[in-house]
Amino acid sequence: MTEIPAAHPAVDYLLLTPGPLTTTATVRAAMLQDSCTWDSDYNLGVVEPVRRELVRLATARHGADYSCVLLQGSGTYVVECVLGCAIGKQERLLIINNGAYGARMVEMARLLGLNHLALDCGETQRPHLAEIEQLLIAHPDITHLAMVHCETTTGMLNPLDEVAALCRLRGIRLIVDAMSSFGGIPMDIGELGVEFLISSANKCIQGVPGFGFVVARRCALEACAGRARSLSLDLHGQWHAMEAQGGKWRFTSPTHVVLAFAQALRELEQEGGISARHRRYSENQRRLVAGMERLGFRPLLARHWHSPIITAFHSPTHPDYRFADFYQALKEQGFVIYPGKVSQADCFRIGNIGDVSPAQIDALLAAVAKACEPLMA
Repeated sequence: MTEIPAAHPAVDYLLLTPGPLTTTATVRAAMLQDSCTWDSDYNLGVVEPVRRELVRLATARHGADYSCVLLQGSGTYVVECVLGCAIGKQERLLIINNGAYGARMVEMARLLGLNHLALDCGETQRPHLAEIEQLLIAHPDITHLAMVHCETTTGMLNPLDEVAALCRLRGIRLIVDAMSSFGGIPMDIGELGVEFLISSANKCIQGVPGFGFVVARRCALEACAGRARSLSLDLHGQWHAMEAQGGKWRFTSPTHVVLAFAQALRELEQEGGISARHRRYSENQRRLVAGMERLGFRPLLARHWHSPIITAFHSPTHPDYRFADFYQALKEQGFVIYPGKVSQADCFRIGNIGDVSPAQIDALLAAVAKACEPLMA
């Protein structure tokens, strides 16, 4: 048998990424308990309160109209599950694509054989409402629209309120990939008229990776019955099992991850809820951009398009700059950042979410200045 190397000694890096992200010690400690997947202490005592709390966070006044489904896997699994179950054979989907995650939805729709159309905006442009409306007029068979709220390819915050209003006006059912925004940016999906909201445990709620979730209109979940193109990615099947069996998952539940997520939800409430978390993330991002600009770095996007989640910066033009060297110099000081994902620009990204304070952003900026010293010599 090949010897499996021992894990590296634990190092308390600050993960400045859009998820997985830096979690609290108490969230990690919540996983130090084993749970049985059929036990009511787990299903009724943990899973069901989590489902109810997610609906409460998603909409203040329309909770009776919505329900929540938890699903094993990363956020991408859950997006594919929703697309594969929400779009019927006689329906058509419009996908707004202005980054890697919009493009991923387009690829999913192609592989699933969905009747779909894509509006390709370019990676550094916001979608224009007039273009969306023109497509809806030109293609009256479009029934659904899917978009990413915070496109972490660039840090772009897409115009959810405006797109939702257009969908309400034209009777289009809205699917929102709120992977990197739900829990960190205030929204009320009942007021917006969102039919399906999709997010993940390891984003703004500040849990750990292992499952994603959908908050959706009950009538929309009922309409998914019999539409699944996959056994395991059957949204109605998972929802019906949880509804009928008090939080029971159809297949093995990621119990430790769910316990961590329940603790993360408690800590969100202790912080002051989504509005308080949004203020912290926004201050992190404001301080980050101001400090990076003082150091000579240029953000990729116009300031008014930035989300408080993650920011892309142009790479230095110095001939000796290498992202791998810059990354390692920061890592040695305890900070982990993200490479760029934009195909037409040389850039890197720094996230603001997770258990990260403004003071830690200041410490990062000092580390960036030190990492850049060889380029200034």
